[in-house]
Amino acid sequence: CSPGWASDRRGYSMDILSFIGLVLATCAILVGAVLKGAGIKALLSAAAFMILVVGTVAAIFVQTPLKVMKRAMGILPWVFKPPAVHRAELIKKMVEWSNTARKQGLLGLEPLIERESDDFLRKGLQLVIDGSEPDQIRGILEVDLHVREQSDTRAAKVFEGMGIYSPTLGIIGAVLGLMAVMQNLADPSKLGQGIAAAFVATIYGIGLANLFFLPVASKLKVAIAGLSESREMVIEGMIGIAQGENPRSIGAKLQGYLHYADMARRHKHQE
Repeated sequence: CSPGWASDRRGYSMDILSFIGLVLATCAILVGAVLKGAGIKALLSAAAFMILVVGTVAAIFVQTPLKVMKRAMGILPWVFKPPAVHRAELIKKMVEWSNTARKQGLLGLEPLIERESDDFLRKGLQLVIDGSEPDQIRGILEVDLHVREQSDTRAAKVFEGMGIYSPTLGIIGAVLGLMAVMQNLADPSKLGQGIAAAFVATIYGIGLANLFFLPVASKLKVAIAGLSESREMVIEGMIGIAQGENPRSIGAKLQGYLHYADMARRHKHQE
């Protein structure tokens, strides 16, 4: 799943914000419950867990094809360890390929195919070596990029769907709890505790949707967009090599893809 053209030896970079966010979300609920006087124990309910979690999983199983579900579970770790693509080193690599092509011809790139672990880069190199026209290279690689992006986006939407279903199932849990309370109206001592327990499912549903499922979907979409943008950069580089452009010109053109990364890096240093 990780891009082979990620120059980082680990393949992934840690996203500390995701860990901090989950910890803060958990603290917000638990500490808030204590400060409001409800207590942490009031948040524990096996019945609410069963209705909300199992019900949400059941709903998303009905909605999602097996292949998409497997992909969703496969990219879930990207929330904490998104694929690391070092664009500056990738640009340097493509400039070197351009130099090799100008000195040795396109066939001089053939030994480089086996060194690349990512099939997107290998496909691009093979098209260049085969002497394909630039428009043909762009068309083939853009179809590949589009299919990959759509597949990953559908997988990210699995968590978005869970974020949509869980609040509704929380309401169902609350209604079921209130139905149980109504059956015990003859015993006033049980009413307060029963009503409180009825709303635990609502807390589960809204909390999981807004503090986990929806944020996870958004974070995955950001990672997917980053990968697609890097692949777009690869396409431009491959076309430049195929057209025999000056290596410096190729490097200068691809530098535009580093603008956002440089801004983020400067912001981090300022902090």
